[in-house]
Amino acid sequence: YSHFFRRSSSSWQLHRLSLSFIFSLSLLCSLSLSLVLCVSVFFFSKLSIIFIIIMSDEEHHFESTDAGASKTYPQQAGTIRKNGYIVIKQRACKVVEVSTSKTGKHGHAKCHFVAIDIFNGKKLEDIVPSSHNCDVPHVNRTDYQLIDISEDGFVSLLTENGSTKDDLKLPTDDALYTQIENGFNEGKDLVVTVMSAMGEEQICALKDIGPK
Repeated sequence: YSHFFRRSSSSWQLHRLSLSFIFSLSLLCSLSLSLVLCVSVFFFSKLSIIFIIIMSDEEHHFESTDAGASKTYPQQAGTIRKNGYIVIKQRACKVVEVSTSKTGKHGHAKCHFVAIDIFNGKKLEDIVPSSHNCDVPHVNRTDYQLIDISEDGFVSLLTENGSTKDDLKLPTDDALYTQIENGFNEGKDLVVTVMSAMGEEQICALKDIGPK
């Protein structure tokens, strides 16, 4: 019996060691799996953040580029004529004089532009090879009915949809300024033309449509 008891005891110890080993192995596998899962979640979360940042930057760059490009369009210098428009020193200008030099032995013919800033009236000049492209501003004109003039020189204009536009001041041109002010003080119905280009706006003309 003692021999049998010793064998049974040894078998039980061996069985217990086997169970302990299996339990430890299972625990180790569980910990390893948890660690792999945590690392995977961390990695994919970082990857998602990087992807979102990259896409956001690309979208912002695209929108900025598109917004800037919509203000101008390219046109070959040799095709721009007097009374046309051109961008010189980042200003929207109207061409008042253009001359083209003869083609030299080692170069292209060049266009000499003399232009007037359409908003401040300053004279600007530029020389561009006739085969090169120039930036040309999109120039728009819109008519508004004049409703009011504030004490600080801002005008209130009626838009087509019935709302008011109140962010413009009277023009800097003295003659036009006087015409608008006198016509308004006389109680006339006035329509002003607003010229816009490259993010700037200014009243450029007046239409008298009669008394109120």
